[in-house]
Amino acid sequence: MGVNSCAGTAAVSSWNQGLLQLPPLQRLHNSENHTISSRHYSLLPEFQGLRAVAATTATGVGGGGGGISSLSDISTLLKTPALSNLSGVAGSRQFGIKPAAATATATTISAPRREKDPKKRVVITGLGCVSVFGNDVNVFYNKLLQGMSGISLIDKFDASSFPTKFAGQIRGFSAEGYIDAKNMRRMDDSLKYCLVSGKKALEHAGLGGELLNSVDKQRVGVLIGSGMGGLTVISDGVQALLEKGYKRMTPFFIPYAITNMGSALLAIDLGVMGPNYSISTACATSNYCFYSAANHIRRGEADIMIAGGTEAGIIPAGLGGFIACRALSQRNDNPQTASRPWDKDREGFVLGEGAGVLIMESLEHALKRRAPILAEYLGGAVTCDAYHMTDPRVDGLGVSSCIEKSLQSAGVSPEEVNYINAHATSTIAGDIAEVNAIKKVFKNTSEIKVNGTKSMIGHGLGAAGALEAIATIKAIETGWLHPTINQFNQEELVTFDTVPNLKKQHQVNVAISNSFGFGGHNACVVMAPYTI
Repeated sequence: MGVNSCAGTAAVSSWNQGLLQLPPLQRLHNSENHTISSRHYSLLPEFQGLRAVAATTATGVGGGGGGISSLSDISTLLKTPALSNLSGVAGSRQFGIKPAAATATATTISAPRREKDPKKRVVITGLGCVSVFGNDVNVFYNKLLQGMSGISLIDKFDASSFPTKFAGQIRGFSAEGYIDAKNMRRMDDSLKYCLVSGKKALEHAGLGGELLNSVDKQRVGVLIGSGMGGLTVISDGVQALLEKGYKRMTPFFIPYAITNMGSALLAIDLGVMGPNYSISTACATSNYCFYSAANHIRRGEADIMIAGGTEAGIIPAGLGGFIACRALSQRNDNPQTASRPWDKDREGFVLGEGAGVLIMESLEHALKRRAPILAEYLGGAVTCDAYHMTDPRVDGLGVSSCIEKSLQSAGVSPEEVNYINAHATSTIAGDIAEVNAIKKVFKNTSEIKVNGTKSMIGHGLGAAGALEAIATIKAIETGWLHPTINQFNQEELVTFDTVPNLKKQHQVNVAISNSFGFGGHNACVVMAPYTI
């Protein structure tokens, strides 16, 4: 985004050779008139989203628009301390630049530009969940605010021989009114959770049942991912094959095992014909889905996207697999204190399950149908650590770059963020990597609250980001942050407020929600209260 010019001129006599050797300026230097034209700003990542407000810079020599009048203007744009030290009259004279004060009003750079087009602004109009605390979003968040743990001993199968015997297991799940009896018998739990949370989100958005017919269904898409897909169907199918032969395998083995079937079945049930697929990026899945869903809306390919994640991995194969990875806590004597992000005595994550779905909608469409607007999705980003299959980079580089890119996408400066829903899995390496990344991006964390939803519900894998996005939006809506429980002996490296053990009232300005997965997948989404 270029910087506009206003009346006035700033003569530039010469450029010091040392300044020209700076790579960004060297790329932008115009040897003909010694101005930096606004058309060049797009060449620098630092300029993405920057705009000038009120007074703007003077016109450069030769009458070209968008010239920069002083070194302080360049320094402001590049955010370069070295250049900043050279600003002012002395620095300007050293480099042959006439001080802007003599000929033009000083430049003011606003916060990065946010999307203004109502067709491209993306808002959240509905929430739906299936969780360890039930299928009601308000109940779910109230339990979180109370600091209640949903972790308990596993009883859906005999886990007595496993070194980890507990999880965030869903009990008493009911799909009555959402899934018929026949499909309840056939479907994998991950599909059931997907359908129920998706339909509940639509109800919350005022689009339940026949009300969905009031919108163009060809412009409604579904993007609900899963880290592992129909794990129960896969396990049962393989067991049937080995014990009884292929003829005893269910014909639903393949369809109900693949990760895209949740999105497909929900679309079939609803009759919506927009973009439809799934994403599977392990524990970063849900945020990847939100990021991609928003892009479909911004490209004009959909008015509404039903987006989120679903997972049902608490079965012997799922539990055993993560134990084999040495990823799980084994605090069997006190399961409710097992998930303890940033605590010195943490020793692994707690397996969880469930589903979360957001109704993401263009602002124009939401306003036209007078939908309830819960929050605004400002932007997001996805990156890869390119480091290790399961371990994060210790320096947090992949994570920090993802956070920075998400803020750039959202048109948000780091100083505007005052709430982070952290990935915070309670693993030894993962927690520290995220702390390092946060401190790298946010130089001053004194005003930022950072909490960990997984401390209460465990790690929902592909659904984790969706359930945490719901918690983030409810924090925006209510002005209350849920605690991070089990904060007993915090790492000294953690210098920010983790909302330890008790909820806190906090007016959210801008929030980010982090999700990271096996394979080095990183995804961050940025949300804020909706304002006109």
